[in-house]
Amino acid sequence: MKNNDQDYLNNLRHSCAHLLAHAVKLLYPGALNAIGPAIENGFYQDFDMGPSTSSGQAIKISEEDFPNIEAKMRQILPRWQKFSFAEVTLVEAKSLFKDNKYKVEMAIELAKGGKKLMTNDPGDFLDLCKMGHVEHPDKELRHFKLLSVAGAYWRGSEKNKMLTRIYGTCFPTKKELDQYLWQQEEAKKRDHRKLGKERELFLISPSVGSGLPLYMPKGFLLRRSLEQWLTLEKEKRGYQFVWTPHIAKSDLYRQSQHWQKYDAMMNPMSIEGEDYVVKPMNCPHHFQIYLERPRSYRDLPLRLAENATVYRYEKTGELNGLFRVRALTQDDTHTFVRHNQIPEEIDRILELTTFVFKTFGFTSYRARISTRDPKIPEKYLGDPTSWDKAEKALEAAVKRHSMEYVIGMGEAAFYGPKIDIMVKDAIGREWQLTTVQLDFNQPENFDMNYINEKGVLDRPAVLHIAILGSFDRFLGILIEHYAGAFPVWLAPVQVAVIPIAERHNEAARNALEVLRNAGLRVELDDRNESMQAKIRDATLQKVPYMAIMGDREVQGGTVSARTRSGEDLKSMPLEQFVRKVKDEIERKV
Repeated sequence: MKNNDQDYLNNLRHSCAHLLAHAVKLLYPGALNAIGPAIENGFYQDFDMGPSTSSGQAIKISEEDFPNIEAKMRQILPRWQKFSFAEVTLVEAKSLFKDNKYKVEMAIELAKGGKKLMTNDPGDFLDLCKMGHVEHPDKELRHFKLLSVAGAYWRGSEKNKMLTRIYGTCFPTKKELDQYLWQQEEAKKRDHRKLGKERELFLISPSVGSGLPLYMPKGFLLRRSLEQWLTLEKEKRGYQFVWTPHIAKSDLYRQSQHWQKYDAMMNPMSIEGEDYVVKPMNCPHHFQIYLERPRSYRDLPLRLAENATVYRYEKTGELNGLFRVRALTQDDTHTFVRHNQIPEEIDRILELTTFVFKTFGFTSYRARISTRDPKIPEKYLGDPTSWDKAEKALEAAVKRHSMEYVIGMGEAAFYGPKIDIMVKDAIGREWQLTTVQLDFNQPENFDMNYINEKGVLDRPAVLHIAILGSFDRFLGILIEHYAGAFPVWLAPVQVAVIPIAERHNEAARNALEVLRNAGLRVELDDRNESMQAKIRDATLQKVPYMAIMGDREVQGGTVSARTRSGEDLKSMPLEQFVRKVKDEIERKV
């Protein structure tokens, strides 16, 4: 159906950007519209708001102006029955848009690139544009909403003028629009940066630097629980863990060709006159472990895993809490396989992936197979035959697992195609998590080989695998997925012990010791506060269980158990409470 087609949504949203441009120009004479592309989940339109007002103040748009702008858009819309298109020459474009320097500049640039110059007009608003549009704007553009406003330099350069960028969204139906707006409001409540601060999980210190997260005790407990669990699950499946240093000679990355392709992401340094790089990725290090000694076909598959921190240069404006950082810890794995082992090994990876998703309650997911763009062969290492083989192997794997998938042409890494798996969280947002990349080219770069059954040297293939992507980003996703209410096995504090009065403190401390010795993460709240205040605070901190102790519990050797949702589990022997919590931890519910 076209409502689910991304091309259609892009056309819909880009058409709505035109509608926004027309409305703003009518409301603010002198405003100039620049670009207005469709983006993920919406669109934006850039404006030069023109000269200052008669009072000398610059014209500024705020969200308070949105109702008026939306009303004008709705007033215009019935007249927009069909876009008409025409090809024009550069001379004609300069004449038609002589009052808009941004359109003229775009026309000149497009003409230099040998591209056609196209105008469009839905009836009363001529524009220069190269993107797609909907067929019946008056009927199809009804369900829109303006969302936010920001500043943006023309062409993204600080040397150019700061423009006003208005963001909005548009959907085929009111139901879809309402769902998206609810999702956005819910996302604000779940913002991992806000919850991370409130729950004392992590911080970004200006003294340490942007994009360099610091995990506080509770955040470290959460992170460690996740790492230990995934490490154990990988070890069960035959992965061997290694450790590699945080720096390496830059020549290592020249050999892998990361230096030539990703030099802008790297942080170089010098030691005694030699060029080094702060590690931006782990694969060249793991290749050295493979190359340490001759390999036999009996050694393969060789699965090397590492929870390794890597460092990448990211622009300040692109950093975002734990989602985009400069120091990230990957759950990285490199598996060296014979070519006939590729299908079975990918199946093994996808089995682990779906197991992980199920554990966290991610029930809706799909695959994206990133392939090369055959029109730009110079962008990729290796020969077309190897790429064909790798791409077919990945597509066959997702088909064996009956997984919905799409093809992302041109999105492969320079050394191999990959499967990216996207999951939907508790409020329906989609996140890219697992990556499985099939690489025939790095074994060539590093002259990797093994002795096959016939005693002849043969080339292995390499699978680059990250189940979670990075622990940092995944933790940010989990914080928002659970809205901070983690399942018991992950929760930084699993039980809050709450004595009702000071006379119950000693028994509460004894209970605390029992719970800790049982391996539970426990806190004692012996503040001079009321029981209700302590319960409220533990509930706000989303602690899964509270063990409340008063006269009756002290005398009977019990605790009064309560959940963060407010369920009263009544009094039970302390040993029974321990068994209940540990059983829930074991079952990962």
